[in-house]
Amino acid sequence: MPECEISFDLSRIDFRATSDLLMASYWGGGRSDETHRRAFANSLCVGAYVEGKQVGFGRAITDRTVFAYLADIIVWPQYRGQGIGLRLVRALIDHPELGTVSHWSLSTSDAHGVYEKLGFKPSTDGRYMRLDRAPPAG
Repeated sequence: MPECEISFDLSRIDFRATSDLLMASYWGGGRSDETHRRAFANSLCVGAYVEGKQVGFGRAITDRTVFAYLADIIVWPQYRGQGIGLRLVRALIDHPELGTVSHWSLSTSDAHGVYEKLGFKPSTDGRYMRLDRAPPAG
């Protein structure tokens, strides 16, 4: 795995590259730059960087207390298969502001194995996955 820096600093996100890659994805084809601007502004976003260059992106749509939905987890094509997506998801799950979140969910049609490594399980329809963790005591 390459040396990879994870950052939650939204100002570091290469918006053009991220929006273009998401619009080219199977799930983001109907979106616009304006949609992405609003979505990013209303989510907890994370970027992955190798030698200062962005190579991955992800976000959590969350109330920062009980529920979080993982969305737009994407790694630049030349960096896929190196554990960067796993690191992005782990960074979101472990974010200090999301420590009390007990219900995590996401939708995927091709990355089940990545999420299963973090404890997500397929739902009955095989597409939606969910991670339930016990709320902290107290």
